[in-house]
Amino acid sequence: MARVFIYLFLLVLVSHQPISSARSQLHDPSSTSLHTRTGYDLITELNLHPKLDVNIFKANISDSVSTADSRIVEKQLRLPVLGHSGASVHDLSRLAGYVRIKHTVGARMFYYFFESRNRKDDPVVIWLTGGPGYSSAVALFYENGPFHLTNNLTLVWNDYGWDKVSNIMYIDQPTGTGFSYSCSEKDIRHDEKGVSDDLYDFLQEFFKVHPDYVKNDLYITGESYGGHYIPAFAARISQGNKNKDGVHLNLKGFAIGNGLTEPGIQFKANTDFALQNHLINRQDYNRINQIVPECEKAVKACGTNGKASCLDALDICQQIQQEIVSISHICVYDLRRQSCYDFSGMVEFLSMPSVKKALVVPRDIEFVSCRPMVHQAMEEDIMRNLEVGLPALLEEGIKMLVYAGEYDFICNWLGNFRWVNAMKWSGQPDFEASTFGQFIVDGKEAGLLKNHGPLTFLKVHDAGHMVPMDQPKASLQMLKMWVEGN
Repeated sequence: MARVFIYLFLLVLVSHQPISSARSQLHDPSSTSLHTRTGYDLITELNLHPKLDVNIFKANISDSVSTADSRIVEKQLRLPVLGHSGASVHDLSRLAGYVRIKHTVGARMFYYFFESRNRKDDPVVIWLTGGPGYSSAVALFYENGPFHLTNNLTLVWNDYGWDKVSNIMYIDQPTGTGFSYSCSEKDIRHDEKGVSDDLYDFLQEFFKVHPDYVKNDLYITGESYGGHYIPAFAARISQGNKNKDGVHLNLKGFAIGNGLTEPGIQFKANTDFALQNHLINRQDYNRINQIVPECEKAVKACGTNGKASCLDALDICQQIQQEIVSISHICVYDLRRQSCYDFSGMVEFLSMPSVKKALVVPRDIEFVSCRPMVHQAMEEDIMRNLEVGLPALLEEGIKMLVYAGEYDFICNWLGNFRWVNAMKWSGQPDFEASTFGQFIVDGKEAGLLKNHGPLTFLKVHDAGHMVPMDQPKASLQMLKMWVEGN
């Protein structure tokens, strides 16, 4: 594994300070951000070479996407796909387009929408890839979308796409991510309030144009930095429903895959996970654990709305992960891999003029799978604790699923399980007392499951950071059982 490894799809970016300097080298606002510098290094590791930091686009008067009076511009998606989908393509709604976001200077948020191959009244599932600043096209083309992108840039049907049991939507967000753009840098978001408000406004506009889906059950899903996005978005929908801010959204649950949600507990778990998986020895473990108390203190100071204190927490806590990786030389997204992922094919495919035209993307908008400027703008948000708002959602009966591939290091299953288990809510004693059961797929154990009431935790076998990519059949069954209440 080369120098830089953490951007949580891409999240915590790592320097190469020695462990002894973790306490002394805190954030200096006058210096160039080490997180920004190393972000470029990691993007290069993934064979991605962005030409732009962010899509700030001054609309051309002839551009119908930018000048349309409607707040939503979309078209039926017509791309050649090899094989058979199991449903008539012409009978299904497959859309791509833009929603102009209210309360912004000029933000346009890009999305893909795929009607269920099963029934139109199946749940609506929103997918949010992490980053911050990583396009949800990653999940669409490599994980749980209706089709996969092959090495020769052709599309083939995915037998385990989540559209087999849901109407699924992939959103490029926050503004500036993927094909999403604005005419003003004022629309670049810096915290979860801004992100969740934009997503809420997005859904309000979408359901106004597509009222047939508004009564369907709604689920929010995603991975990695989705561990921040999803709790905030779910809370915003709950608040909007109570305040009658707009169309009532039938939120039934949310799922976080290998996410970062409670940094204090999750960073502390890294040394235990590393020792259990023989990434470090006991001497390394004891030495690296010297950082943990100050990491916990820094995360507590960051809290839910800190600013400079949150950058200090990131500078301190990331040393734990950096030290482990410098010893083990692992791919942080999957311990089994010799090298990490290569998504350069997706960038090439989505940069084709014919594909952009099919997706109703303005010709001057460039697709970049990961936006450094979007990440940089959200740096103060990374170490904030998003667990604090979840108990209230559970008390409302909104279902919560946290799942994690067992071979991911960066957002490992152990840290995720510990924060879920420690979460204070009325059902916590019963959840703690419950035992792990088998998650069975095709008669074999595919994971270990723990559940009480609306809360479920699943450790997925033989999977890394991207569970739907590594275990597509198991992830589809997971989704189906969860939304059906089984």
